[in-house]
Amino acid sequence: MLSQSTSFYKKLQKRYSRRINLDLNRINKVLAKLNYPHLVLPNPINILGSDGKMSVLTSIKCLLEADKKKVTAFTSPHLYDVRHRFWLKDKYVSLSKIKSLIKIIEKTKLKLTLFELLTCVYILAAKEQKNVSYNLVESGLLFKKDSTNLWEYPRAQILTNVNFQHSEWIRPKTLSEICKQKAGYLSKQTIIYIAKQKPKTLRIIRNILKNNSSKIVYPSAWSIKKKGSKYVFRDNYNNVPIRSKYIFSRALINNLGLAIKVALDFGVKRKTIIKTIPKIKFQGRVQYLEKGRLTKLIKKNEKLLVDGCHSETSAENLSEYLKTLKKPVYGIWGMQKNKMPEKFIKKFKNIFKKIITVTIPNEPNALDANTLRKICLKNRYKSENASNIIEAIKKCSSSQEKIIVIFGSLYLVGDVLSKN
Repeated sequence: MLSQSTSFYKKLQKRYSRRINLDLNRINKVLAKLNYPHLVLPNPINILGSDGKMSVLTSIKCLLEADKKKVTAFTSPHLYDVRHRFWLKDKYVSLSKIKSLIKIIEKTKLKLTLFELLTCVYILAAKEQKNVSYNLVESGLLFKKDSTNLWEYPRAQILTNVNFQHSEWIRPKTLSEICKQKAGYLSKQTIIYIAKQKPKTLRIIRNILKNNSSKIVYPSAWSIKKKGSKYVFRDNYNNVPIRSKYIFSRALINNLGLAIKVALDFGVKRKTIIKTIPKIKFQGRVQYLEKGRLTKLIKKNEKLLVDGCHSETSAENLSEYLKTLKKPVYGIWGMQKNKMPEKFIKKFKNIFKKIITVTIPNEPNALDANTLRKICLKNRYKSENASNIIEAIKKCSSSQEKIIVIFGSLYLVGDVLSKN
């Protein structure tokens, strides 16, 4: 079934433009012809930002479901299976359902980009679900004209970490403009949650939101404290111990903390949250591969870690985690052309013993392995390239104890997870 899903998505990529064209007019015209199905969805919740959207959404979904709430979710991008973009209460959508919904959308005879099409597929699929409590919707690029910016009165809007990404889509190319594109177009009649931010970013966001009449929950309303090797969430009324074998970096812990705050405000009991936290996993985000085909390529004293980090901020987050490890660390790096690779790789100074570079398969915007290797050498990393991920793992693997980290792109991580 995975091969069928992959083949189907490739066909969609050929039929629908992958080119980003920020404009709400197209999707609004289609939704109007479909009789405004998005307005039927109960309690839509937008999750937007630069980094952390998936981990925040995943955490909220798990906590709400543990509270016996029925939830749908739309996420982007998918790692290796297009069906995983659409969560419908207790399962992912079927391939046949996606195809049938696309036929309905195509009857409007209006043009959409690929992301807009998938947004419409989600809306129609979610509309068919009964007894849904919340509909969680992850934004794509920025927010001002993103195809998920559809609700004037959402149940909540959650702004995750904002940083300097996607500057090619804005004028002027400043952090202030990025913050404006995201925070400046939030609803004025909802609850807005702001994630932990760098001080400068938070000051900009506060200034943008000073005239917004929504209730705004700033990150000062809650905290994550570390006691020894353990973390504890705190707000004015609650103290929630965080016990997890799957969440490793401080940034991911902070994203979980934001989700805990939202869940508590939505009435999820502290006891339920404590029981649920150990079950939460983030696929492709600081994730150790414990079994699978690729793990058979490494020795018993080696571990395989994948992380889809692709911004300077997410690179810092992974780097901080890797610094805590007491084993040698080797890297396998693939990246897209528009992700500022030189600034990105500088964040891993003195981390990697060696970096093997790869070209992300089936990704037209990927940097080739040789270009990445030159960037590594320029920054004084020991490096060589590999023709594919299997060769790269074999070049890292030896009898020496180590962690092998595959990083630099969600598309690369998605390819790795599908192969594994």
